[in-house]
Order: sequence, then C-alpha cells, then structure tokens
Amino acid sequence: MTPIRTERLILRNWQDRDRGLFHRISSDERVMEFFPLRRDRPQSDAMMDEMRDVIDRDGFGWSAVEIAASGECIGFVGLGVADIEPAALAGAVEIGWRLAPEYWGKGYVTEAAEAWLAYGFETLGLDEIMSFAVWNNLRSTAVMERLGMSHDLSSDFDHPRVPHTHPQLKRHVLYRLSRKDWQARKRAAP
Repeated sequence: MTPIRTERLILRNWQDRDRGLFHRISSDERVMEFFPLRRDRPQSDAMMDEMRDVIDRDGFGWSAVEIAASGECIGFVGLGVADIEPAALAGAVEIGWRLAPEYWGKGYVTEAAEAWLAYGFETLGLDEIMSFAVWNNLRSTAVMERLGMSHDLSSDFDHPRVPHTHPQLKRHVLYRLSRKDWQARKRAAP
C-alpha cells in the first residue's frame, strides 16, 4: 500500500519492527477488554503477517498507525472486508481500530479513521462503510459517532464467533455511514 499521511500520522503496512507493539496490543487486558482471547507472541506474529499479506494483496487493510514525528507505531486503524454472518454483514467493508492505551484520548483513531473513510469512498468507490462493537464498548461507539456514523438498531447482532463462555461479549451494535452522508458531512465542514 502507498502510505497515507494525515496531519500527525502515517498509515502504512506492517514492518518487522512493529512486532513488539502488535503483540502488546494483542495481549493487553485493556485493549482486548471486548475480545474473548489474548494472543501469545507466535499467534500475534502470525496475525500481523496475515494482516500484512492482505494489505500487500488488496492495497488496504488493518494498517499500522505511526506517529510521523517520532516513527513510533501505536496500533492499527483500517478497512477490512467483513467475514461474519449474519448475511447483512458478510462482504461489507468495515472500519476498525486498536491502539496501545497510552495513545487513547488523543484523537489518533479519529484522525486515522477519517483518512480511511476518504480512501474507502474516494479511491475504492464504496457506497457504505460500517463498524461494529460490543454493545457497551463506549469508547469505540463514541468514535463511530464522531465519524458521522449512525447506529442501525435493526442490524444489531450476536457475534457468531464469540464463544458461549463470554456471553457479555456476544451482543454487538452496528453503525453505518453511506458515501452520500459522508459527502454531505464533508461539504458542511468548516
């Protein structure tokens, strides 16, 4: 992928130097609070390799987020093709993120996600981008709302890959943003 630059960030493919940070966010209790599993180092490395391969193949994916001024990788934000049922989600393009906790609350996710929305609508020509999270993941749903996404109550769902051992993580809320609404929001911005 061609790196995407924002005011403070570089969105790029994964590099071997990112492995430590990727493992840390994949095993951190705060980052993974709304996910049923934590990854050990070999699992984390394999997942990062898979994400890198998808970006190499498709030109987009869950990309590394680097602070431009320091070169420090802080997590990921990106677009991905949803591969979960219900059918309303299968094949749809989703936007998602994970950052190391010390970078929360600084606007990095919103800044990177805005760049990915522009890429999705302008470069990929998508009609809609969606996002979903565990129903009480208020940090993520707040980002979705800042991005102009709307909660689609009729499409909330129980995530089929969340094991029954974690019932508190099954219910997910779904947010959507159409290209038309994104364009209107962009035109209205000062």
